[in-house]
Amino acid sequence: MRIDINEYIVADSEICGGKPTFKGTRILVSDIIELIAAGESIEKLIKEYSGLTREMISGALDYAAMLVRGEHYVEFKVHPR
Repeated sequence: MRIDINEYIVADSEICGGKPTFKGTRILVSDIIELIAAGESIEKLIKEYSGLTREMISGALDYAAMLVRGEHYVEFKVHPR
């Protein structure tokens, strides 16, 4: 089952155990947020993670803020296989 969390993030039971990843990648959203919290620059992350963009990272931070506020809205979509 695939859940679109926002424009940039998806949780798919067949990818990384269903943990939120950036669409089209196997990059865990939690890994990027942890790296930012540890002091990594967004520019360095973009260089080190192929396919990652500033907009994707912004989407991840928006998602983290939503979770902290206690909001759990996700958009359910059925994707053909």
